Amino acid sequence: MSTPQDKTPGPAQLVLSATVARRYYFDEVSKSDIAAELGLSRFKVARLLDHAKATGLVRIELDYRGELNLDLSARLASAYGLRHSIVIDSAQDDEDVLRVNLGRAAAELLSEIVTEDDVLGLAWARSLMAMRSSLARLAPCPVVQLSGALSRPDVEESSIELVRDVARTSAGPAYFFYAPMIVPDAATAQVLRTQPEVARAYEMFPRLTKAVVGLGAWEAGLSTVADAVDDDQRRAMYDSGVRAELSGIQLDGEGNVVETALTERLVGIGAEQLRAVPDVIAIVYGTAKAAAVRAALRGGVVNSLVTHAAMAEELLA
Repeated sequence: MSTPQDKTPGPAQLVLSATVARRYYFDEVSKSDIAAELGLSRFKVARLLDHAKATGLVRIELDYRGELNLDLSARLASAYGLRHSIVIDSAQDDEDVLRVNLGRAAAELLSEIVTEDDVLGLAWARSLMAMRSSLARLAPCPVVQLSGALSRPDVEESSIELVRDVARTSAGPAYFFYAPMIVPDAATAQVLRTQPEVARAYEMFPRLTKAVVGLGAWEAGLSTVADAVDDDQRRAMYDSGVRAELSGIQLDGEGNVVETALTERLVGIGAEQLRAVPDVIAIVYGTAKAAAVRAALRGGVVNSLVTHAAMAEELLA
């Protein structure tokens, strides 16, 4: 047997619901005061408000007239428990434009959240170079290089310029070093790590409070580090389970760290050192990298994202 509550609301009920919703959402009257005004119980007012939202009589939307997509930002933060979630409305068909827009968003985020008490680490990525170009102000704090330079013909500026320029904006000390990111063997890497400038930067790793990194999928064209090794090496590492990479740290599809022949040849921050940083912000773009981003989030290596709408929607799918 049906009850009155099961029936489609009539005009009187709809008008009552609309009146309650208008008083609550537009006039900001409390539920208790609305109940007193209309001769209803507070429970009845709450039920009318819930019904108004459930039926679409009331629609709550986040509306921001800018490139920041507040709805996707909030949904992504909730889905993955992110410390910071910045999603912008920018098409991904032009990567150069997309990097500029993401760089600007990341620069605005750093300007807002970095304080004099922070120690900021930066790993090289094209998106971070775009961030540097948009960074107009930053609280005075130490800025630390997290990885050596990639020796590639298509890379014009290295992590050294990145750290020096950001430190110049901050007016804080810069901890940079002249060393390649990938060297021929583990012995060479070990020697380089003992060099004064490199050791000075390494000593700052335990003090890092914020870090900004790029993130790639372990495929040709989707990671500058994957592109820096030859086809046979890249394939062997893929076969061993590598699916994602950030600052040279290699991860499998679940975010577990994978030790490969490349690991001991790297000059830069290690996986456990990066995991110990309270806030690791990844600037990510290109939906082809979505699985790699998920891996980094699952593995706890990254806990904040700056990305674009298409990537956010893919991560939420």
